Amino acid sequence: MATTLTKAEERTAVGYAARIAHVSKSFGGPQGQQLVLDDITLDVAPGEFVTLLGASGCGKSTLLNLVAGLDRPTSGSIETPGGRPALMFQEHALFPWLTAGKNIELALRLRGMDRSERRTEAERLLELVRLGGAHRKRVHELSGGMRQRVAMARALAQDSQLLLMDEPFAALDAITRDVLHDELTRIWRETNLSVLFVTHNVREAVRLAERVVLLSSRPGRIAREWTVGIEQPRRIEDNAVAELSVEITEQLRGEIRRHGRH
Repeated sequence: MATTLTKAEERTAVGYAARIAHVSKSFGGPQGQQLVLDDITLDVAPGEFVTLLGASGCGKSTLLNLVAGLDRPTSGSIETPGGRPALMFQEHALFPWLTAGKNIELALRLRGMDRSERRTEAERLLELVRLGGAHRKRVHELSGGMRQRVAMARALAQDSQLLLMDEPFAALDAITRDVLHDELTRIWRETNLSVLFVTHNVREAVRLAERVVLLSSRPGRIAREWTVGIEQPRRIEDNAVAELSVEITEQLRGEIRRHGRH
């Protein structure tokens, strides 16, 4: 008898949540075509947490937009077997005229969820990000960290197994950012999501990821990768995190010097 796989099992059976194969991207400008990304090849495994690290302007966000389907590569291919990934930006991008819960319910409605189920699911997602009871709060009533939690819940509402995060904590103070690092790690481990996380903060990259991928300055190429064999949960001040961060920072500085970026 044939065995029917669930959607989650089918995604895992493929062997990757995202496959980026020989991707290059150019943009037109006054001086002609500018090569931003050059021959990027990278797989993100099911349930894996990968950080993309590099200097400003190296093409990290461009690559994330390509994986999200917001733009097309000039050459190469990108596959996301689980469908369109969920995307979380640096700015929360919440609709200020909606409550926290209604922002999440909007994503559920666009997903096709029945109206009778949306309120319950939005409340479940708010509980997941530890904002239980905040369904009726307006955006202006929420702190910066709370807004990013709502944005995370809204991203999770898209029911994708691949979460793309473009420097989502960069604008937060250090303490709030550290708390949200803990929350993201917990949610990732509870949900078995695959995460592709863009940052220029080396400590943040090591604090969160199973694998750190360093991009060279423009055009962005994969310069080096590190497997982070430090047990979770981690703290940003842990000795092992600090030691690996120093090694990666030296490599990053070398890439910046090599390409004349300051």
